[in-house]
Amino acid sequence: MKTLYTVYILRCADGSLYTGIARDVTKRLLVHMSGNGSAYVRSRLPAIIVHTELYPNRSAATKREIAIKKLSKKEKEGLIVNIDINN
Repeated sequence: MKTLYTVYILRCADGSLYTGIARDVTKRLLVHMSGNGSAYVRSRLPAIIVHTELYPNRSAATKREIAIKKLSKKEKEGLIVNIDINN
């Protein structure tokens, strides 16, 4: 079975948003929460997952991660709201 990649957005304790990719998003969140993830998230714990998208390969996930990171916070908030309402 082929491993899927997840693009995820975390909401940090200060309200900021962090976007990343992972094969196992639950495991990655645990790494973030232990303080061993990114320095950005480590300084803004705790964090929760507010959005996920699945992709068939790392290349597609990375392209989407980059596209999301280019969005303004308002646009990211809209993405989170729109996706969550439609699920």
